[in-house]
Amino acid sequence: MVLEFTLLADTRCRVGESPLYDERTNRLYFVDILEKTVFGLDLASNERASWIFESEIGSIGLAASGRLVVALRHSVILFDLPSGARQELCEIEAEQGATTRLNDGRVGPDGAFWVGSMDDRNDKEPIGALYRVDPSGRADKKVDGLQISNGLAWTADGERMFHADSRGPWIDRWRFDRTSGAITDRTRFAAPDEVGRPDGGSCDAEGFYWSAGVSAGRLNRFAPDGGLIDSYPVPVAAPTMPIFGGPDFRTLYLTSLREGRAEDALAKAPWTGGLIAAPAPVAGFPAWRFLDT
Repeated sequence: MVLEFTLLADTRCRVGESPLYDERTNRLYFVDILEKTVFGLDLASNERASWIFESEIGSIGLAASGRLVVALRHSVILFDLPSGARQELCEIEAEQGATTRLNDGRVGPDGAFWVGSMDDRNDKEPIGALYRVDPSGRADKKVDGLQISNGLAWTADGERMFHADSRGPWIDRWRFDRTSGAITDRTRFAAPDEVGRPDGGSCDAEGFYWSAGVSAGRLNRFAPDGGLIDSYPVPVAAPTMPIFGGPDFRTLYLTSLREGRAEDALAKAPWTGGLIAAPAPVAGFPAWRFLDT
């Protein structure tokens, strides 16, 4: 099977990431990490808005109040889109300065925002970590020893969590307690390399895990036991994160990055850095919301 992608937004992001579908508004959000920008695309009208911040934006999430959770370089905030009002929830690794920054993050089934950090230098060292930020703003470190924390996703029942290190390269699976946010029974789920180092990921409604193979230009679908079921070529040089969205959650949305790509690679894949979409062979499900109300 071939995924038939179309270009929705020719944003040419340096590092496009963290696509997020809001079923309440039929709007698709995503970020350009290095350009410090959040984009919002109205899928009905194709009108696009953007908000610029003071630092890199690692990831975003939906909040129950209608606000966005935004992971900046060393802080997590709640951001009100209409007014621009913000509420800081916490600082994370601020003492690290230019050494680390926050990266991939998502709201979990427990209503907390899970976000990881990465070594922001060229020679990556395992100094990053994964944190759980609860609605009170408390940030608890859950996993350490990471080079580039990535790939957060949960199964639809909220009982399994996936988490990756893009430089491992590996993907781990955890048992997840959606009441307390406790993670146990860590298992090495997959260690993909030939089909691309694992970047962002999402689960479909059947419990399969979709991973952006950023170094291979592929979108990979893994079975619940970790077996590689499908590896789809995509029309962008470096895919970064897939999600399911649209009113029936039967559309795959995919971001990508242009930073560091060779000119000939960009010439062959001119959609790189834009937001692309394709009909999905299986449905997804709505994103969880941060319990700020």
